[in-house]
Formats: sequence, structure tokens, C-alpha cells
Amino acid sequence: MESAAGLVNMPGGDRVRATSHGDTYSVEKALPVDGFRLAYERSGDGPAVVLLHGWPGDHTDYRDVAPLISSSVDVVVPDLRGFGESDKHRSDPAGAYSADAQARSVVGLIEQLRLDHPVIGGYDIGSRIAQTLARIRPDLIRALVVSPPLPGIGTRILTAQAQQEFWYQSFHQLNLAQQLIDGRPPAVRAYLRHFWSHWSGPGYEVTDDRLDHLVSVYAEPGAFTASIGWYRAGAGAVARSLAEQPPQPGDRIAVSTTVLWPEHDPLFPTGWSDRIDDFFANGRLRYLAGVGHFTPVECPHEFAEALAVAADVPFP
Repeated sequence: MESAAGLVNMPGGDRVRATSHGDTYSVEKALPVDGFRLAYERSGDGPAVVLLHGWPGDHTDYRDVAPLISSSVDVVVPDLRGFGESDKHRSDPAGAYSADAQARSVVGLIEQLRLDHPVIGGYDIGSRIAQTLARIRPDLIRALVVSPPLPGIGTRILTAQAQQEFWYQSFHQLNLAQQLIDGRPPAVRAYLRHFWSHWSGPGYEVTDDRLDHLVSVYAEPGAFTASIGWYRAGAGAVARSLAEQPPQPGDRIAVSTTVLWPEHDPLFPTGWSDRIDDFFANGRLRYLAGVGHFTPVECPHEFAEALAVAADVPFP
């Protein structure tokens, strides 16, 4: 029997997801960390790559990236805590949904699957979690491939133009956000469509099929509220940017890092890419022409190529 999320229940309790490419991926659940079990999809064989999605998305943000590299790498794509098919608990956001908490679940997944020094890819909140992982467990990972947000923004995030973009992070602190949106499919659809349309580049528009899927997972009662636990934990770009200070040279992120910075991201203009070297000991910056905020969705080929280079495998 097929569920609304495109899952087919198989004998024995396993589930398989059919994709628009005609491929199928098993949907599995990791062992719990802090009481949270992550759902994840896995495909391919070779060096490991773990891909972390953004808000407002889920693991399907990488549905066009994974097929490009799965012939050469072992691709693991989880739903983060509070998203998609992963566990959602009514817990204190600071303890359950912060960057450190999310990173603990990713560490647990890597260790459970015995992934050998995976490359970690991420954008939006997935980028922050990847960077947190590189700080707390650099021994565990091989390299990062990330898109904004990146450290070094500082007080520039308080400019009038920036605050016109980041209003939603304050809105997410209010109970009004869940009262107006949570469990209401038309409201969820309108809200998510705004961000997917406004934050994307000029050559991309979210499809009805994509939006249908996101509404199916975000409109479940409690799902939207769980997704904004990240912001209620103080992990959003505004709070983090104001708190960050350049570390001492010896304390910079030492993991090899490729930064893919899009040209048309209204949240993170290219001018904010000027302090990468203050925070990363081995960082490389690449600009993505014509692309908006949703880098793995808008330019899957470029994202996949960067992952392949980081994993040291051939790319078609």
C-alpha cells in the first residue's frame, strides 16, 4: 500500500520510496540519540557522503543530487530531527533541536552505519549542522561541501535590508506562528511557497509536485512546529551571526571545506563571503552564477560535482 508521502509498505515492515527518476530507495530508521530516531535513505556504493537538508525542505532536497554520484559513492540522506519522517518530540528546543543536538544525531547515524570518514554536504540549516559537526568531531569526517549560511556575517545581519529578509526568524519565536500555520494545509502551502519562490534564483520556480510533497510532510499536526524548533533553539542565522567571533588561527575549522556561494540568495549576498578564511583553515570558495538559496535543488550537477571532488571519486 502506498502512503501520501510516496512510501510503499513492503513485507516485513521495510518501506521503499519510488522517485521521479524511476529509482527506488529504502527508507530506514537509525537507532535513537536523545530519544530521536532519524529516518534516512541510502543508495550507491563507495566512499561515504552524508547530505543534510535545509528549511523548509527535507531529505528530498537531494533527490536530483544522489543519482548523479551514487554510482561512485555511498549516499546517505537523513531527515533531520523534527523533519520529514524523523522523530518529532515536544521537547525544550534548546536541548532537542539546536545545532549541537542535531549534530549528535548525525554523529550517531555515522557511527551506527560505520561510515568511514564521510564527506558532509549541507545548505541552509544543514550547513550549520555540518559546520558544527566539523568543530565537535573533526576526526569523524573527511570534508565539507556547504552553502550559506557561513560564519563571518556579524552585525551586517542587522541592516535594514537584511532584516527585511530575516523577519521569519522572529515570527517563528511566537506561538502565533503555530496557531496560524500548524496542521493547516492551505496555510502551510502558502507559507512554504513564499520561501521557495522568493529565495530561489531567477531560473527556478517550485513545481506543484514538489510543493505537494512538502505540504504532505509539513502539514501533519505538530510537524510545522517541530520544524521551527531550530529557530526557537536560537540556532537561526540572526542569533548565530551576532554571537560569532573569529577564532584564534589554531581553532579554525580544520576539515577541508568547499563553499558553494549562490549569486542570487536574498538572505546571504555574495558580499558576505569575505571572511571565510577567518573561520576555516582549509576553505575554498566557489560562486554559483544564476543560482538562489536552494543550491542542491537549483544546481544539482554543480553540488554533486563538488561532492565527488571532495570524496576523490570520478564524476561523469
